[in-house]
Amino acid sequence: MIVKGQKISDRYEIKKLIGEGGMANVYLGYDTILERDVAIKVLRGDLADDEKFVRRFRREAQSASLLNHPNIVQIYDVGEDDGNFYIVMEYIKGQTLKQIIKKRGHLSLAETIDIMSQLTDGLSHAHESYIIHRDIKPQNIMVLDDGMVKITDFGIAMAVNASDLTQTNSVMGSVHYLPPEQASGRGSTIKSDIYSLGIVMYEMLMGVMPFRGETAVEIAMKQLKDPIPSMRKERDDIPQSVENIILKATAKNPKNRYNNVKELYEDLKTCQDKDRLKEKKIEFKYPENEFDEDTKVVNNIKEDLKKDTKDENNSIEVKDVSDVDNDKKLSKFTKVLIALVSVMVVALFMVFIIIPSVVKSPDRQVPNVTGLSVSEARKAIEKEGLKVGTTIKNDYTEEIEKGKISKTSPKAGATVKKGATITLYKSLGSEKIEVADYTGKDYNKVKAELEVKGINVLIENKEVDDKSKYVGKENNIIGQSVEIGTKLVKGDNIILYIPNISTVYPDFVKDKWTINDIKKFCEEYGLSLNVEEVEDDSVEEETVVYQSRTAGSEIIKNASLTIRVSKKSEQETTDTNLVPYENEEEGN
Repeated sequence: MIVKGQKISDRYEIKKLIGEGGMANVYLGYDTILERDVAIKVLRGDLADDEKFVRRFRREAQSASLLNHPNIVQIYDVGEDDGNFYIVMEYIKGQTLKQIIKKRGHLSLAETIDIMSQLTDGLSHAHESYIIHRDIKPQNIMVLDDGMVKITDFGIAMAVNASDLTQTNSVMGSVHYLPPEQASGRGSTIKSDIYSLGIVMYEMLMGVMPFRGETAVEIAMKQLKDPIPSMRKERDDIPQSVENIILKATAKNPKNRYNNVKELYEDLKTCQDKDRLKEKKIEFKYPENEFDEDTKVVNNIKEDLKKDTKDENNSIEVKDVSDVDNDKKLSKFTKVLIALVSVMVVALFMVFIIIPSVVKSPDRQVPNVTGLSVSEARKAIEKEGLKVGTTIKNDYTEEIEKGKISKTSPKAGATVKKGATITLYKSLGSEKIEVADYTGKDYNKVKAELEVKGINVLIENKEVDDKSKYVGKENNIIGQSVEIGTKLVKGDNIILYIPNISTVYPDFVKDKWTINDIKKFCEEYGLSLNVEEVEDDSVEEETVVYQSRTAGSEIIKNASLTIRVSKKSEQETTDTNLVPYENEEEGN
């Protein structure tokens, strides 16, 4: 049993359990050599003695370690320690796509296309490496805070070019995303991943899975028989071009699906183009009822399905009945081939497991050389049968005298192999930070830069005479408590002063704002604008002559603002004709 504080291979320290799966448990660990957090996937104890599961687990490690793509979780290390088979991988801080969908209800079209584009890019790389995921579902997709998507858990990935996998004996996956060909026991291809991607895309847009039921058997039957529900009946904002992508990806007959993930990726790039928004609903070239004849196959696997309905995620194992009585049907050539493969497996086991365990050197402990000189530390380390790295690294620290060793990597007390290389860190004493002129800079950026260097930064508001001068500059530093050029060390304090203002109204009249500029200002700050016209021949037309909110007063969202703008006074055209007429009357 793996417990907190336990070390795997004297390198990876277990912090806590972060996930449990059908084949393995996942732990948050700490790499004591590279000094970073990692995720450690350990085969479940009750399966470690099962040769089939161990073989599958090793296959995961071998296949996934070949992948190097920003949208796929990176594998760092693979090994076995005291009967625990493990994989060390990149630790991802984020949420699963499933958690996001549950929290949000459904995602926007733009978000969905962005996530799908990343998923297809990553899976395309995997397929080009002859690796099929076979368990694509939102629970196996991580979304980082910056929107980066990572595909995890190639736990049942299949190297399609491996000779020992030409026959798939069992297919694992969540029944809600299970392609018809897997449900019917026909095995997996790259088009199986495409089907699962289509189901995931549907769930992102609709907030629910297309096929639901009370049992795994019922859901599997729907995957085989039922057409995918219409999305546009419930969401008319989804264009037909987008629904067509899902229909094509989730076609029952693999011949009607995309030929590869790259095709799906390219389709996503253009699905929102104007010339595609009103395209016709897709029509399939091949019949979709190809699996109607496979009802008998599904009936044969019902018992296996029922056993797994207790899993909260409806995770199922579907046995391939095509291998029944295979032993009876084996040809002599096949038997010879199996015998040769068995010999190769035994030889590899001897080379990589038995021989290394016999000839491995005894472990050593890294000595504590903190506070010693470089030469003294070197002698102590070499005395233990270890090597010292050629580069001595620098380290700022208050605790250790300048010029002495402050730490080692791996750290003191760590268990390593004889002949391992130890890196020394030499103290430079307390780091001196020279204070610059921070006025006019954004305090958030300056604060972050100084705090990284160990300086305590305090932010204080400072009164200013004319608040209107600082509109849009609320985060700018206007003063500092430590003079320019002063040198600080870790733990010292500095105060950064910013203007003590709320967002205030500018002087629209004095600064001669245009009506359009005021409208944009109101939109930016959420204000309701009323425009009144007044006759005023002393200024040009459409000049702002009045504002209801005093310049410098605080802006409150949703408040109303009234401005008055000038217009020319109107003159009756008949006025100029009345004067001669009146004069004529007076003359009479």
